[in-house]
Amino acid sequence: MVTEENIEKQAINLYQGVRGFAVKILNRIDRTDAYLDKLLEIELKNSNLSGPDKALLFEIVHGVMRWMGRIDWILNGFYKGQFSKVVPNIKNALRVALYQILFLDKIPDYAAVNEAVEFVKKLQGQKYADLANAVLRNIIRSKDSIRYPDPNEDVVAYLSAYYSHPSWMVKRWLSRYGKEQTEKLLSFNNNKPSHTLRINGLVTNKDEFIKLLDSVELKYSFSKYLPNFIRLNILTNITDWEYFNKGYFSIQDESTAFPVLLLEAEPGMRILDLCAAPGGKTAYIAEILQNSGEIIAIDRFESRLKILQRNLSRLNISSVKTIVKDALEYEDELGFDRILVDAPCSGLGTLTKKPDLKWKKDLGDIRKIVNIQYNLIKKGASLLKVGGSMVYSTCTMEPEENQEMIKKFLSEYPNFELVNASNILNSELVDNDGFVCTYPHIHGIDGSFAAKLVRKH
Repeated sequence: MVTEENIEKQAINLYQGVRGFAVKILNRIDRTDAYLDKLLEIELKNSNLSGPDKALLFEIVHGVMRWMGRIDWILNGFYKGQFSKVVPNIKNALRVALYQILFLDKIPDYAAVNEAVEFVKKLQGQKYADLANAVLRNIIRSKDSIRYPDPNEDVVAYLSAYYSHPSWMVKRWLSRYGKEQTEKLLSFNNNKPSHTLRINGLVTNKDEFIKLLDSVELKYSFSKYLPNFIRLNILTNITDWEYFNKGYFSIQDESTAFPVLLLEAEPGMRILDLCAAPGGKTAYIAEILQNSGEIIAIDRFESRLKILQRNLSRLNISSVKTIVKDALEYEDELGFDRILVDAPCSGLGTLTKKPDLKWKKDLGDIRKIVNIQYNLIKKGASLLKVGGSMVYSTCTMEPEENQEMIKKFLSEYPNFELVNASNILNSELVDNDGFVCTYPHIHGIDGSFAAKLVRKH
């Protein structure tokens, strides 16, 4: 029987070169639950692409995901028939070509078209190749006069198409932030990501690390909020640098530091990281404690904990004990001085780095995950010593997962109280209720949330 899977296996040698790999990855994202970063990592590892070609593949697949809403809006307008029903090979070949035409200056339009046409011809035949050629050349002729929905008639449709975000997300943010702030947020989400590095104080210090960056002529800027975080000005394959393997730094957004700092952990304390993998926050806690005390890191997936353990080993961290377990089933009789509940969440604060989340998530995901988050907070509360502190954090900006979650918990657990985060962190990061709330377009970092709760009795 001829199946799509068999066809792909037979045609595997046709997915050659950067554009072929890009289409293959985009096809898989269309058809499966797999996330872009994981697929890209596998493809880069198994390919024989050169350094510049790997960088171009990263640029194209991330770019198509980032701008897919606008790209598909345009293709829908020029494709005769329903573009959404087109087979993945053609759909993604057109997306890849159009991304290059609209956003990459170094690749001439005719080259992008020719490559797409040849690719479609190999996989789908001459008829579809002619169709792809006609669609792309029509767009090139009209690209300066492409029309988007009229914002005065339908502001959601306009923002959704022009800024490439799903309409359900745009609606939510419009009602919460208003048009001006929503537009700024959508625009910021479409920026190319940058790498932020956390200097590992167990291995080096800021002065030495800056000299090393200068010696390889990497351009950087300093974090506004954190002295040990440095932002690289361009995206580079920094993990190939020898000092990454020597544990001098981690790649970590500044927003991930705030929950750790809110813990106010001190040497000798028992600390629980309830949802630890991939371990960036765990490592930072261990660094602050100078490898003293006891840190227990839990994750339900052994494969994720193995990644965490490799990372801890690279960073010269020896004070963390890892346990493979569902957090909700974990028991401990001694209790903990500090607990971090870095909960699984919708991730909508990280769209600059993970543009595929825009198209993978929907309202149902938020409704489903809030129950898990609330159970995790209650679990954390049950393991905390009297006088101890628990920090709840997410990498999203959605109220159901953040403010509403904590307010519900405090109403049901009167033996806990909220600590105003402005007593610990820069007040620019803290809202009127005392929660840490960061927004990409305001703070220039990932959107995130953190709340510190103290158990009184």
